[in-house]
Amino acid sequence: MKFQSILTKSLAAAALTATGLVALNSQNTNDAQAATIVQNDTNVVTINNANSTVAVWDGIENANFTGKELVHGTTWKVVRTAYDVMGNKWYDLGANQWIMAKYTVEGGNAATAKVATPVAPQAQAPVQQVQPQTTVQAPVQKQETTQGSYSAPKTSVGTYSSVQSTQQAQPAQSQSSYTSNVSGSEAAAKAWIAGRESGGSYSARNGQYIGKYQLSASYLGGDYSAANQERVADNYVKSRYGSWTNAQKFWQANGWY
Repeated sequence: MKFQSILTKSLAAAALTATGLVALNSQNTNDAQAATIVQNDTNVVTINNANSTVAVWDGIENANFTGKELVHGTTWKVVRTAYDVMGNKWYDLGANQWIMAKYTVEGGNAATAKVATPVAPQAQAPVQQVQPQTTVQAPVQKQETTQGSYSAPKTSVGTYSSVQSTQQAQPAQSQSSYTSNVSGSEAAAKAWIAGRESGGSYSARNGQYIGKYQLSASYLGGDYSAANQERVADNYVKSRYGSWTNAQKFWQANGWY
């Protein structure tokens, strides 16, 4: 009877251990499953962000910063490729460590490409949600007067780089009007982000990222007009960060928004 009791307890402990491992694996893959996993278009990528390091995340949707950052020019192997709900492309470098594809170029020396190793995730402080200001509407300006002259690389960390493609985005036929209602600190934060993303140019293009706020082509719905870029940028920031000032804080901490 004593041997049977010990055997029963051992089997129960083994079952609980297996259940815990399954739950942990499920938690690590839920985030990737929320995005759209696609076939890899490359097996190796090279970090292409000369003005800053590239943050590594433990997932795609609602992810946490792992505390790991990749240096410009380093080459990494790609395990999986996915798109988030905003149309942004991501690469999994292994061990559920994801980076945004916009900060890389495809290819590199596969023989010397690095393989990501597991890191302990770090909790990211929640972004405080604030109501956007609803002051008197004013036409959107390019903000040169408040932002000063724009200068390409060799400035502050994470600024817009001239490495981006010089191909100009062709606007769609739709030219619907739109007036942004942001003003004051919100307008200043919006212009700050535009300066870092594109130098304030509606026609800037970097791969699939288009315009003044470097939004994905799919998210713009084929309409690259200035009015639609302003509308989509306002809606994107409101839904993801609650305000442009919150988006600016996130950009300053991570080098993207």
